[in-house]
Amino acid sequence: MTQDPRWQPLAAARPRMSEGWWHWVASRDSLTQRLIQAAGERHFEVRLLDERSGQPYYDEAAALGLVDGRRTWLREVALCVGGQPWVVARSVAPLIPRRSAPFAGLGETSLGSWLFRQPDLQRSPIEVCQSSRPIQGETGIWQRRSVFHHGGWAVLVQEAFLPRMCEELCLTP
Repeated sequence: MTQDPRWQPLAAARPRMSEGWWHWVASRDSLTQRLIQAAGERHFEVRLLDERSGQPYYDEAAALGLVDGRRTWLREVALCVGGQPWVVARSVAPLIPRRSAPFAGLGETSLGSWLFRQPDLQRSPIEVCQSSRPIQGETGIWQRRSVFHHGGWAVLVQEAFLPRMCEELCLTP
């Protein structure tokens, strides 16, 4: 059994976070757009790693306000620059009868590119942790999560910032 991460409010982690990491972890705009800008001339791509219905972890269900045992739509991707994963992300959305999850069918298109075009998008406060649960075997230096609400949907998005990103951008861990 995987231990639940110790999520905390973003502000509580600020004293342990370098200015460079704060710039990435605390941003409330599109991570996809930030990565594309940071990539410069290098190619940015989204790699779909997993997409299916399944059981969320307890802390994920709690963040979404779901009753225990409710199935969700799960999606895991790697956000890559120059062919190398910089961020791995896990999105969790409640299954709603006769409707698909907001990210069903996105394939290798980023969820953020869809979310940030929604005029009524609302985002919960960001939570962070350092001792996170792996996403596709990767834990990252920092991991953040928040819940996005749009048109009756709720989607929990968790992003783990990987050591490769730290190295490429010369960020202090």
